[in-house]
Amino acid sequence: MTKLPAAPEPLSAPVFDSHCHLDIMVGNRQASSGDPVAQAAQQAAASVRSILDDARAVGVTRLVTIGYDLASSRWNAEVAAGQEGVYAGVAIHPNEAHESTPEVLAEIEALAGQDAVRAVGETGLDYYRDWASKDDQHASFRAHIEIAKRTGKALVIHDRDAHDDVLKVLAAEGAPDRVVFHSFSGDAEMAKKCVEAGYFMSFSGPVTYKNAAYLRAAAEVAPAELMLVETDAPYLPPVPHRGKPNAPYLVPLTLRCLAEVKNVHPDLLCEVISGNGVTVFGEW
Repeated sequence: MTKLPAAPEPLSAPVFDSHCHLDIMVGNRQASSGDPVAQAAQQAAASVRSILDDARAVGVTRLVTIGYDLASSRWNAEVAAGQEGVYAGVAIHPNEAHESTPEVLAEIEALAGQDAVRAVGETGLDYYRDWASKDDQHASFRAHIEIAKRTGKALVIHDRDAHDDVLKVLAAEGAPDRVVFHSFSGDAEMAKKCVEAGYFMSFSGPVTYKNAAYLRAAAEVAPAELMLVETDAPYLPPVPHRGKPNAPYLVPLTLRCLAEVKNVHPDLLCEVISGNGVTVFGEW
């Protein structure tokens, strides 16, 4: 059985994980051979209850579990409905955009109408992988924007190597009231554009990496009132656990890095981010 990273020092103020994938962590979706970190997470045989307990033990009291296709969206919505302190996001990931048929999108919209589902996402554009054509990705992204607006839910964006086009689509379609750039991957200039538009930026483990000074520069630019923190678990673990499975209980490592970048006490940043979570996802 895989040994998970050691728990960090607990936070002294509560915060939440704005983006993780509980279904992958517990093995509901079988990890492919290309997902060694996800495979390792599944070998650890965690349960939803143990993931929540481990997170709460270090001050990560709530989380948002995110869908990426119809099956995962159904699963995450069901788990969120049955677990206190858990919300869900539902969507078709841009890598699976060819699956965004009218029938599938209608079911995503129906799921988004549930109370425990507080986000439409992750959706957006991914130019790093070519699993779906750009035409399919753009059509799916536009459809999800409209679903978010019709249901009044936050829009959670996956943006990989597509910053300019993501911003153009949002501007052309008219962005929902609340937009989150999940695992923010832009530089300071991209952060400035998000600030001007009022978009939230959610920072994950890579902001702690030695070679990611551009992410820390972006975090400097981002006002705390537009910041969230996430794991994207089981992916993107923070230093010193690169290459190992990520989990919500490792949020404190990323949070403390952001607090250092912002030159604020971690407790204050936790308080502001928790308030941002209510703004984006609603009262827990």
